[in-house]
Amino acid sequence: MEGLKLWRLSSSFAFARPSNFRQLFGFGASSTPLLRCLTTAATANTRNRRPSTSTSTSDREAVRAIRLKKVEQLRSQGLEPYGYKWDRSHTARELQEIYKDLNDGEELDGESHRVSIAGRIVARRAFGKLAFLTLRDDSGTIQLYCEKERLLNEQFEQLKTLVDIGDILGASGSIKRTEKGELSVKVDSFSILTKSLLPLPDKFHGLTDIDKRYRQRYVDMIANPEVADIFRKRAMIMKEIRKTVESRGFVEVETPVLQGAAGGAEARPFVTYHNSLGRDLYLRIATELHLKRMLVGGFEKVYEIGRIFRNEGISTRHNPEFTTIEMYEAYSDYQTMMDMAEEIVTQCALAVHGKLTIDYQGTEIQLQRPWRRETMHNLVKEVTGIDFTELEDDLKVAKDVVLKAIGVGLDSKDKTSIEACPSLGNLLNEVFEISVEPKLLQPTFVLDYPIEISPLAKPHRRHAGLTERFELFICGRELANAFSELTDPLDQRARLEEQVRQHNKKKAEAVSVTDGTEEQKNKNEDSMYDVTLDDDFLTALEYGMPPASGMGLGIDRLVMLLTDSASIRDVIAFPVLKTSQ
Repeated sequence: MEGLKLWRLSSSFAFARPSNFRQLFGFGASSTPLLRCLTTAATANTRNRRPSTSTSTSDREAVRAIRLKKVEQLRSQGLEPYGYKWDRSHTARELQEIYKDLNDGEELDGESHRVSIAGRIVARRAFGKLAFLTLRDDSGTIQLYCEKERLLNEQFEQLKTLVDIGDILGASGSIKRTEKGELSVKVDSFSILTKSLLPLPDKFHGLTDIDKRYRQRYVDMIANPEVADIFRKRAMIMKEIRKTVESRGFVEVETPVLQGAAGGAEARPFVTYHNSLGRDLYLRIATELHLKRMLVGGFEKVYEIGRIFRNEGISTRHNPEFTTIEMYEAYSDYQTMMDMAEEIVTQCALAVHGKLTIDYQGTEIQLQRPWRRETMHNLVKEVTGIDFTELEDDLKVAKDVVLKAIGVGLDSKDKTSIEACPSLGNLLNEVFEISVEPKLLQPTFVLDYPIEISPLAKPHRRHAGLTERFELFICGRELANAFSELTDPLDQRARLEEQVRQHNKKKAEAVSVTDGTEEQKNKNEDSMYDVTLDDDFLTALEYGMPPASGMGLGIDRLVMLLTDSASIRDVIAFPVLKTSQ
């Protein structure tokens, strides 16, 4: 962008004057540059002050008051500051592509080169009878080149006095590339389509308050265009997921968000009340059980991309509402879903990056297939030296072995979790989560989970006490979870009933605790909800569900991986936040 460096003031832009100003713009020694602030809001005491990184409430209200007066002024002149429509001929990117070979200083003024564009003004500067504005639309930016002689009916004065940074304009004109190489629309008419009342963040510092960025994502996307690129990539990923699974014959279906029983996972649900039905309903914590009903009904390959709701903690990896894809394929097992997981992730990586070697938070990730496949037992033995296959059924002895092997350096929370494990299977999983999971940086399928923590998975056909289940880990984070699905209705009922008993026991223990640390109280609070059997799902299984595999894959975490985003809030447009004070 040619021209002068500008500094943002509270309600307008004033302009720094370089020492070589006359040479820069071709003024002679005796010339008087007509450089001026484009609004009357700049005062003497702000003219030479570097802007702060944020706009105070008083400054913001002062700007709003000035701009409201401009709205009144526009209407008094018979101009509507909130337009209805604008006929665009091109986007900014289309113009940049069409005229990429236009030479510096060349101008195309013929009828065939007349264009009409629209977008938000994100920068502006003016001197004398010439003004430059930068217009940004969804595709990119382009410069508006405005000459007083070319604009009719006092439009140049309107441009100087009534147009502010943040306004949305429509403009028509011809094409010109300036001497400095900036492709421009040489404007002969424009219209204010939306008058902005509030100032945008400082041009040079941007919107840096993290909480405000999430709370006012619309401002974040204006101030930081790369943020909007994340959501474009997210849309690309969603499209590629659908394309991949549907190419394999899967049918997209929709299942209820409001459910009579929160099933398919172990998580605290959100509860609401339906007035007409006179009953509590739950926001779904998984789509699994209804998708399996579809298999009972005769579908053989189904999937759903949908929002899941869990009334639990918030962190860089967790949001109370998040998006997953769950899919189920009849007559297949969990090996099939490993292939599907590889296919989905690699196709999405190619769509976003065009390659399978990517960088995530400074770590190079190799997505080339095939990915490592290893059992939980072997990974725990590899990292800790503990061979759970050699431990006896004595849980206390097993805990002593674990604490002796990995206890040094463990914090009290991890030690407490180990001591609280009710079975060897739970203990194995706890050791895995503490010692192994953070080390799984490259794509790894962790196979054959204990039956105690896998109530919906089929028993392993060769190893007692285990299930045919895997989880996919990349960068130390779980990305997908899959089973050979349990189809025996009696086994399924017994496992779910045991899950309910265990939960009620934990809930009773939480009720009995009257003191303890704040952390312990919060943990107890997370157990204070009811778990009920989904009897209708168990009835469906008794009609017969074919052998099948199923997988749930976290779309938010996949987008984090492929956009190098550190927090899940960065990939959800409007994440859940604490109430603003």
